[in-house]
This record gives sequence, structure tokens and C-alpha cells, in this order.
Amino acid sequence: MKLIFAGTPEFAAAALQALITAGHEIALVLTQPDRPAGRGMKLKPSAVKALALQHGLRVEQPLSLRDEAAQAMLRAVDSELMVVAAYGLILPQAVLDIPARGCLNIHASLLPRWRGAAPIQRALLAGDEQTGITIMQMDVGLDTGAMLTVYPVPIAVDETAATLHDKLAAEGAQAIVATLACLDGLPAQAQPEQGVSYAQKLSKAEALIDWSLPAEQVARAIRAYNPVPGAYTLLAGDALKLWLASAESGRAESGVVVAAEADGLLVGCGEGLLRVPVLQAAGGKRLSARDFVAGRAQLVGVKLGE
Repeated sequence: MKLIFAGTPEFAAAALQALITAGHEIALVLTQPDRPAGRGMKLKPSAVKALALQHGLRVEQPLSLRDEAAQAMLRAVDSELMVVAAYGLILPQAVLDIPARGCLNIHASLLPRWRGAAPIQRALLAGDEQTGITIMQMDVGLDTGAMLTVYPVPIAVDETAATLHDKLAAEGAQAIVATLACLDGLPAQAQPEQGVSYAQKLSKAEALIDWSLPAEQVARAIRAYNPVPGAYTLLAGDALKLWLASAESGRAESGVVVAAEADGLLVGCGEGLLRVPVLQAAGGKRLSARDFVAGRAQLVGVKLGE
């Protein structure tokens, strides 16, 4: 099938690779403009662009798809279908109408739950036991299009956004190939009116740990913000990032370190205790609790968040 592919991060690159491997003709790849990255803040291509160039595919990086020049470029491709995955630009109706068979989106949730920008992290924050991939027909709404296929994915008790991202990227890659293989026989189903929720974009401010919350909720937040934006608290006024966590029974003052052990700092929460096995001090690297504790003075009794 002759396709336009639109996507930007690693999640989308997995799908692009699967479509290439499956033998589809990728006539054009759309991706976000190169962004500054790293300590030198040099321009870095997106994961999708890097992969596309490896395969000799045509890549375009428009700032918007609302202008006539960009739309004329898409019409000239004469594609059968556009596949979209975490692209980052809004597709107006004029663009949705260009491919002969419309536009399909690879969305990382079981719609209509978690429409929006951060479905992976919001599912973890909410304590969902499963999520998945939905292949849907795109319309002008926010992830409101009719569904073609749905692929559930269980969420492990120790899941982080990083590990769940990788599971969903692999599932999404397989799902889009399977969906295209039987596209003619797939009836589109409207999303249920019940169960709609929105996955708001993440902010750094919300990644600041609130120790008055129950330990289970704090643990979910730490795992959900791993790797971005990274959950953090304060230790003697400096940022301290927390990368993994689990809840345990017990009682202690919120934010107070009650034990500093090789397998984790144990910190009081509004309800229960939180064990944190991997930490990162400001300007440092990620350390196991064993190494973190070994390099510091007495931590027991210290109140985090101050």
C-alpha cells in the first residue's frame, strides 16, 4: 500500500520500521523539525527522521499542515492512506481528506480512556491494570475517531512509563501492520460514550512529590514520570530525583526517612511507607540506594521536600 507516514519519537519509529519490513511503500515521511538536544544543544533529528533517512525515504518537516503549500505537497504524493503515530501536529480536515482511504492513528490507550497527549503516564498514575493500542480512523476531534482494532496490554505492578512505552511501541508496530493487512474487512466502530477520560500533557511541576499522599499513589507517580519529566523531591534544598519505588505498610511522618538500607530509602507518606531503590542527586548520576547511602552522612530522620 502506498502510504504517507507521520510521526516523531521512538514510539512512532517502531511503527515505521514495521511498515517498511512489511513491504508497504512509504512515499513520504512527515516528522517534527530537528530540536536542540544534549549538553551542546545541537540540533538533533527525530527518531522517525533518523530511521527514514537510513532507508532512503523522503522526509519533510513542515511547521504546520494548515497552509496550502503543505497540503499541496501531500496531494502530490497521491497516497492511499496516511498512518499517524505521535506526530505532534494537528491534522485539519483538509489534510484528513487528502489520502484516498483517510488517515489512521496508532494511539497508546484503550479508547475512549486516555484521549490526549500522555496516555501512558496517565494510565500509570491512575493505577490502571491494563492499557493497550487502538488503531482508529482520524477525525478533527481529539482522539475521537471510529476504532478499527484494539489490542489490550497488561500493566505490570512495577511498570514504569519507560517499560510500558516499549511494550506499547512494539504492540503498536504489530497492530498497524495487522490492521492494514485486513483493512477491507474491518468495520469501523464508534467509540463508546461512556468511559471517556483525557490524558493531559505532563508538566515538570506535577512531578514534585507530595509526601502527604498515600505511598501507593506516590509510587505510581514515580514510575509514571520515569523517564520524563522525572519525579523529584528536595534534599537539603537540592533536587533529588526518584526513579523507582514501591509501597509498604507502616507509619511515619510524611517525607521523613525512617531507614536508609541497601535496597532502598524508606520514607513516610500520608498513608504507608515508600521504598525508593534508585535515586539521583542534583548534578549526579543514577545510583542504587546502596551507593547513594554510602556516599552521604546520616539520612535517617531527614525530612525530604525541604
